[in-house]
Amino acid sequence: MDKERSIDRLARYIIYATVAAVSVAMCWYFRSVLIYVVLAAVVSLLCRPSMTFLSCLTIRKRHIPSFIAAILSLFVVIVIFLLIITQIIPVVANIVKTISDNITTSDYSLPVDSFKVFVADINSWLIEHFPDLGQGFRIEAALGKFMKKLIDTGSFSTVVEHIASFFASFGVGLFSVVFISFFFIKDPKLFGKIISSFVPDRLENEVIVAISDIEHLLSRYFVGLVVEILGVTLLNFLGLWLVARIGVTAAVGIAFIAGIMNIIPYVGPLVGGLIGTVLAVVLKFSAAGFAVNFWGFVFLLVTIFVVTQLVDNFFFQPFIYSTSIKASPLEIFIVMLVAGNLAGMLGMLVAIPGYTVLRVVAGRFFNSYKPIRRLIGTGNE
Repeated sequence: MDKERSIDRLARYIIYATVAAVSVAMCWYFRSVLIYVVLAAVVSLLCRPSMTFLSCLTIRKRHIPSFIAAILSLFVVIVIFLLIITQIIPVVANIVKTISDNITTSDYSLPVDSFKVFVADINSWLIEHFPDLGQGFRIEAALGKFMKKLIDTGSFSTVVEHIASFFASFGVGLFSVVFISFFFIKDPKLFGKIISSFVPDRLENEVIVAISDIEHLLSRYFVGLVVEILGVTLLNFLGLWLVARIGVTAAVGIAFIAGIMNIIPYVGPLVGGLIGTVLAVVLKFSAAGFAVNFWGFVFLLVTIFVVTQLVDNFFFQPFIYSTSIKASPLEIFIVMLVAGNLAGMLGMLVAIPGYTVLRVVAGRFFNSYKPIRRLIGTGNE
């Protein structure tokens, strides 16, 4: 009897493993669809506060229909996204134009003779160390042939096809995300219904509650993240405009770039500050030349970004992390290290939302284990 039970148990485990493997394979095969669904879920979480606000409004003692409130909420998110894009592109274009204008109007002499000697030395070194190239080898001729092959008709048509394919895929993806987001926003319980339909009946109520908790925490996290980005952008803008004396358009664009990079905890602010410093230095010296103290200006920019980051670390981030995902800074730091080692920058980007999901699931279904109970408490926060 015990042997039969062991065989039955083994068969059950094999079935579970097979179902899990097939599910993983299906998810991988349809990963683009899953990405659209996940992005739509994120957009719906961002729209949840505005959806709640609009749903509470009454016009002539009548509530706004849910589909109209969903459209207005989605419209607000799209407008904010477009505003961010339209602020970043002009500053980059302005920097390129400024550098180009200054190079055109400046009296710079190109060291043509020195460059010819440099190329000749390279050719001599290559012929000496790689005799198979032949005495008549010229690197400039080889590069010319390579460029000719690169831009021939076949390659050009291939590039055009790739570009067209990219924009077609991007258009399909954008429409899919917006379309799916509308239904998630219109029916906040839709995502939970979809997930709960794949679990046993005895766990359905717990899964629905867990999904509700996850959506609540992630909604606060994403909204708080947007507030953090706007706060960091505002502080950087004021510093770049009032202290560093950069133009308003450039200050807004650079501040937005640094603010968006702040999405990636710990590493993002450093990268954003570095990019912002380089762009501001290039823009300033392209316009004013060496009349400006180079190292003094760099130190001023670094100070602006460091002060902004200190305000973010001591005021913005503690508020967002403590009130949204209810995790300690040490937890977040360790999670970021693990995610960075496993998946690099992308892993760090999704580490906190992913950890939030795991934290809620562990609290709901595995709270009987002592390590989990000690880590996250009751799991019903």
